[in-house]
Amino acid sequence: MKTDAGRSRKVAPLATLFGVVVLGLILRYVVFAPDPIEVRVQGVERGLVESTVSNSKAGTVEARRRSRIAAEIGGRVVEIVHREGAHVKAGDALVLLSDVSHLANDELSQHGVAVSRSRLEDACLLRDRAGRELTRMQRLAENNVASEDRLDALQYGFDSARVACVAAKAELAQASAQRQSAAAELAKTVIVAPFDGIVAEVNVEIGEWVTPSPPLLTSPPVVDLIDPTSIFVSAPMDEVDSGAVRAGLPVKLTIDSRPGEVFAGTVSRVAPYVVDEEAQNRTLEIEVSIDDAGVAVSLLPGTSADAEVVLEDRQDVLRVPSSALLGDASVLLLRGGELVEVAVELGLRNWKFAEITNGLEEGDQVVIALDRIEIKSGIRAVAMNENGDSSK
Repeated sequence: MKTDAGRSRKVAPLATLFGVVVLGLILRYVVFAPDPIEVRVQGVERGLVESTVSNSKAGTVEARRRSRIAAEIGGRVVEIVHREGAHVKAGDALVLLSDVSHLANDELSQHGVAVSRSRLEDACLLRDRAGRELTRMQRLAENNVASEDRLDALQYGFDSARVACVAAKAELAQASAQRQSAAAELAKTVIVAPFDGIVAEVNVEIGEWVTPSPPLLTSPPVVDLIDPTSIFVSAPMDEVDSGAVRAGLPVKLTIDSRPGEVFAGTVSRVAPYVVDEEAQNRTLEIEVSIDDAGVAVSLLPGTSADAEVVLEDRQDVLRVPSSALLGDASVLLLRGGELVEVAVELGLRNWKFAEITNGLEEGDQVVIALDRIEIKSGIRAVAMNENGDSSK
């Protein structure tokens, strides 16, 4: 009996200590446990995943047909036919220069042609007359009626008249060429549109003097003309993507002047070389045509643009937002009020979505925002709804 009593006295403190420990744990993990953290989650879904590459620096909207038209001759501006924003057709007059002196030269050349034509007619008539006289004298000479000296004189007269006729023809040709030259110079006083387009800029005003570009130099253009149907996007891609990008691939375009919109395009040209102006930032230039001609016409050359080239795509595959990935091997799931790290295998991925080939099932709740240090495996958590409130 004493032995049992002694044992009871020894066990009682241990039981009390154990109870205190259990109570402390209960208080720590139940009563005094920290509130679960709020996390943003999204269910694993099926959809489209694309493998893409984007430009390394800002691209630019450009026009394949853009003419900065300079004057071919010097002259004073007397009229600006079309101002900025005007739609013009090929051959339409844009700017007129003074043509007073050129008109005078053109008229002078016309008179020169008329004079040369008259001289030609007279010279050829003299040739024909000399030929007839020579023929008659040759007949007389055959009957020994005409002298040899007379026959020689007539032969010389005919040859001289024939040469004069040939010279008159050459003079007429020369006068005609001068006439064409004068007409061409006169035509240069009218600066015309080389193609259908929109006047982007006019750099002169009435009364100003324009001059043609001297050799090896370029004068400022009189008119800047753009063909809006030839708009494309030029984008520099990183040299590491040079083996993957090729003509014909689809492209998603975003234009700075059209925020929130994405336009479809196609790679139309890939440069055959890498630009190496900067040793640490070498790029491959690509050209992207815009599929919607109406959109292309509305874009202004010089606008910044970004191009995302789609290398490959897969439809109806399991996917999660790329922001949910922990490195390249795992994600955090919300299961039973606790965050659990799960290993995954990835397929295609881009900046927006990643394909899941193994490790997750459709509907799994994946944490999509890993922007706080306390978000980690083993932590109690609750899902945050679309309004930013935690769902209990």
